[in-house]
Amino acid sequence: MSSDAVNHLPEQAFRLIVTGGGTGGHTYPALTAVRTLQARLAGAGQGLDVLWVGTADGLEARVAAAEGIRFAEVATGKIRRSSNPLKMVSAANIRDMGRVPLGAVQARRIVADFVPDVVLATGGYVAVPVCLAARLCHRPLVVHEQTVRLGLANRQVARYATRFAVSSESTLALLPESARAAAVVTGNPVRPEVLTGQPEKAVQALGLDGFDRALPTVYVTGGAQGSAQINTLVRDILPWLLERANVVHQCGPANVAVLAQSAATLPAHLAARYLLTGYVGPELPDVLALADLVISRSGAGTLAELTALGKAAVFVPLASSAGNEQAHNARHLADAGAAVALLGAATPDTLRQAVEPLLTDPVRRSDMAQQSRLHGRPDAADRLVDVLLDAATR
Repeated sequence: MSSDAVNHLPEQAFRLIVTGGGTGGHTYPALTAVRTLQARLAGAGQGLDVLWVGTADGLEARVAAAEGIRFAEVATGKIRRSSNPLKMVSAANIRDMGRVPLGAVQARRIVADFVPDVVLATGGYVAVPVCLAARLCHRPLVVHEQTVRLGLANRQVARYATRFAVSSESTLALLPESARAAAVVTGNPVRPEVLTGQPEKAVQALGLDGFDRALPTVYVTGGAQGSAQINTLVRDILPWLLERANVVHQCGPANVAVLAQSAATLPAHLAARYLLTGYVGPELPDVLALADLVISRSGAGTLAELTALGKAAVFVPLASSAGNEQAHNARHLADAGAAVALLGAATPDTLRQAVEPLLTDPVRRSDMAQQSRLHGRPDAADRLVDVLLDAATR
């Protein structure tokens, strides 16, 4: 939507309910959309009044508090999935499903009292009662799906959506037929700061003076807490890897000590090319800018960032991700030549075989990075804001 369309909105503050959470994959795209909408409205001289609806013990409650966003709690239930249907009938599932009616009543009261111009739902079980409440209260609803495949909660609420925003063209065919007419491809919102990194800042901030800049740089990450699987795989090929690359290894705070013991045996010239760190904070955009290759999990947020930046990647999907979504995400990019996916049981040998051609052949690495960039949508947050504003004026 253009700025002219924004100017035709009511002069009072634009009212937004946002719901979704439980994980960073649902929470941070919502936060990025809120920030982007706030900036868009401010540019048109209008304010934004936001209410985040979630669970008190969810990540969304902590994020809302840190951002100064008002928060309302609703009860919610979670379905613990299993390939064995009998295991779905568990005491925990039955207990949680009993909370759904209470959450629906609470959500309807919240939506009716707040009277939002639009509701944004980004997935997670907490979004279900709020989406139902938006439908019952006749408020516009925009649902956003981050993953290549549909999350279970979003599949349930698709029929209520005024607009259904997806991150990938390939998701459109997976939508219920009743929701396809309302679907639009926006991409998955990426934090703007991720796109502004500078390699030299990473070198300075992290003291990477021992890195050989004639060699490619590999960034290894398993997320904020690290991944024991990825840490072990990289540890087992580390001397070989450091002969061919510099490595920034973000291993998770709890894993530094044990990995440092292994790193202590490295020859000095290899040790100089290796940075082991528990956590990468504000330097992350600069580290990503420095990296020629990324070894990581394949969550939706990671894919959105790496494709927006156009990074070659080797993905080690988290096998226990809901609905095996990380494997589907990784396979989607691997099939397009935009990444390598280690599906099934990854071993040090399979990791070495995946990494070696990308380190030794700059053209191959560049081609993969270009394919990755073709799948990226760095303007996803603006696209989603366009959809929100359009839905609010219908």
